[in-house]
This record gives sequence, structure tokens and C-alpha cells, in this order.
Amino acid sequence: MSSPSPAWNGALDEGQLSVDVFRQGKDLVIRSTVAGADPDQLDISFHGDLLTIRGVRALEQEVNEEDWFYRECYWGAFSRSIVLPYDVAPEHADATLKNGILEIHIPIKTGTERNIKVKIKG
Repeated sequence: MSSPSPAWNGALDEGQLSVDVFRQGKDLVIRSTVAGADPDQLDISFHGDLLTIRGVRALEQEVNEEDWFYRECYWGAFSRSIVLPYDVAPEHADATLKNGILEIHIPIKTGTERNIKVKIKG
């Protein structure tokens, strides 16, 4: 039998949300699976170049301890903070939730690529 996650033991730990981050045209896209999370319980916020996603996956059915065979899915509070690779316009961000997939599109400000090479003098 798999060992329970900390959320099962009533711990205050948060699970870390897995994300994909990529550029699509003029947008930065953040994609993540949040199946089981209520859209009204998701919080997406920006602080400078940091994007934070928080939420809760609620288990809708209680299962007696002796009835479990495997417990591998994470249920409980989760969050993820991401340092964004571009300057973005968060006021124009758009988020959708479809089939358990959260997708956030954030317009990239023109000319703000942060991948800069530094020439070494020698």
C-alpha cells in the first residue's frame, strides 16, 4: 500500500503544482493540471516578475481508512510560484479552465527578453 500524502494526515503542507511554461506567439503560457479544483477556489496573482497559483483539490467522498488500497493522488492545498522569463502585462492576462487543465496566457511586453549574453573580457 502506498503511504499517504501529508494532506491525508491533516498537515498544513501544500503540494507543489506541476506546470508547463512556454512562449506562444506574443504570449507567455502557463499550463497546469488542476483536476478536482473548484475554479472559484483558484487564486492567480502577480508580484513583480513572480506569478503565484494557489488552490485546493477537494476529495468529495470520504473513504474509511481500512478500505484504501492505493493513495497516490494529492488532495488538499497546493501552490506554485514561477519567476517569469519575460516582462509581461499581467493586467491583460487571461485564464481558462477546461477538462481539469488551467491555462494562463499573459502578453509579453515587446523587447523584454531576459536571455542576455555577457561577453567575457580577457
